[in-house]
Amino acid sequence: MLSSNARRLGQYGLLSTLMATAAIGGVHAAAARTPAGPAPIRAKMAWWRDARFGLFIHWGPVSLTGQEISWSRANSNPKCPNNGGIPIDVYDNLYQKFNPTQFDAKEWVNVARRAGMKYMVLTAKHCDGFLLWPSQASGYNMSATPYHKDICGALSDAAHQQGMKIGWYYSPMDWRDPDFRTARNAAFVGRMHTELHELLSNYGKIDMLWFDWDCGDPAYDQPRTYRLVKSLQPKILIDNRLDLGPHSNNREILSPNADYYTPEQELSAYDDQRPWESCMTLGEQWSWKPNDKLKSVPAVVRALASCAGGDGNLLLDVGPMPDGRIEPRQVTILNGVGDWLKTHGASIYGTRGGPYKPAVNYVSTRKGNTIYIHVLGWNGAAVSLPALPARIVKATVLGGGSAAFQQSDDSVRLTVPAAAHDAGDTVVALTLAGSAMRLAPIESVFQAGAASASNVFQNQGEYGPDKAFDGNDKTRWAADGGAKTAWLQWDYAAPTRINGVTIAEAYAGRVTSFQIQYRPAAGGSWITAARGTHLGEEFHCAFPPVTARAVRLQILDATDGPTITEMKIQTAK
Repeated sequence: MLSSNARRLGQYGLLSTLMATAAIGGVHAAAARTPAGPAPIRAKMAWWRDARFGLFIHWGPVSLTGQEISWSRANSNPKCPNNGGIPIDVYDNLYQKFNPTQFDAKEWVNVARRAGMKYMVLTAKHCDGFLLWPSQASGYNMSATPYHKDICGALSDAAHQQGMKIGWYYSPMDWRDPDFRTARNAAFVGRMHTELHELLSNYGKIDMLWFDWDCGDPAYDQPRTYRLVKSLQPKILIDNRLDLGPHSNNREILSPNADYYTPEQELSAYDDQRPWESCMTLGEQWSWKPNDKLKSVPAVVRALASCAGGDGNLLLDVGPMPDGRIEPRQVTILNGVGDWLKTHGASIYGTRGGPYKPAVNYVSTRKGNTIYIHVLGWNGAAVSLPALPARIVKATVLGGGSAAFQQSDDSVRLTVPAAAHDAGDTVVALTLAGSAMRLAPIESVFQAGAASASNVFQNQGEYGPDKAFDGNDKTRWAADGGAKTAWLQWDYAAPTRINGVTIAEAYAGRVTSFQIQYRPAAGGSWITAARGTHLGEEFHCAFPPVTARAVRLQILDATDGPTITEMKIQTAK
């Protein structure tokens, strides 16, 4: 969907939804912060920070092909070369067959509401230049399709009627426009401003404007563009991408006109000082794909909790089908997330992240005098947290069930019976004697030890074995290309009692035969705890507790060089 860099991140499997149970805690880099507590919320940002969860919609004539929006158009963007397989003369004429007769704007809003989402963002214009509204700036728009109707108008009306916040994704890039980034770029900018004027004048209150970027030069006359936008919609929220260029990243805010930054297919590091929103796909691509592999309800719940725990929002994408309906499989998953939020919404809406910084197996949110501990796929009876500099009065499980806690100067230990565990996120509410909002962020702690591997891709440190044990799903260990066998190992500083392993393969399907082994505390040969033929995006095995000095993944066969995002070892209590 967005930048080519971001597309590559998605291909590498760096999705936050791979976060699962483990005992090797992760430390996320801390952003600059005040000594205690999150930064105050600016007035116009308050509703957005409270909302936490929104619906992204990528749609257009490209849905007829089932391929990726814009990027499937051949030779679209020389700055970020791609292998788009649809010839330009075919792609640019898809609109002639685009007739979404089952589009129902009210139902789209209903889908978002049932999912517990508080705002929606539609791709009014993507990089291919097609406009989902009738425009005076370009004839390449909905009025030229057999359907003729104004999609933006129908959706904004439905959103306003149901109290749903509405925003437009607008690509300032237009890979179809012959003047774009040429000596005639001023003419292109003029058309861009006409389009923005229409989008922000004709549809009532618009709450967000989601610009995009493509690695190229930001030739958009940004000062004048921002002035235009804010003159038409003074309270609008604007993301950070209009200013990004070839050497930028989507975690920067380069202009005081931008309100938040936008990691893609991954989480931000914990940041309670600058607003951020992670955009992620429900499936494997941004626009509709037949038989797409979709995230499960627990995976989406974990992604949402992880964003909120890092003090950010989740903008989850669906791609409607060519006939205008959101695919029933997608709707079923969204309904499941909505059901979870009916019980657990207090731990998401209106909260701030922390005080515990996100770890591999838990995140936390807070509001008033309550800290919500989100255990992401609970294994075992208890979870241990770093010490908390505030007195806990009581612990309860959202959704029902008992919770016990033990608080000492060194740690907080939570125990919840297995019957009360949630498949995606078990939430324990800790009521404090005082405010949870004044607490400074608390670091998670790494398990002491060392990582090693049979080999590392081209001996590059960025693919070292430690990257599979750093609690960071944005990094990975990679073996040499073409390697059919390999091993990845963790040696403990002291004997440690363990009872399970979770592994995320960056390229699902490469590993076709493997075993999980441990070396006993007393020494001797490796002992095999589990075997398998498929790791995939999330492999988990549990075994009776053992005391080990080392644990390794022994890869016996692979189709290409194995690469592992995270290997997370579960400690036994």
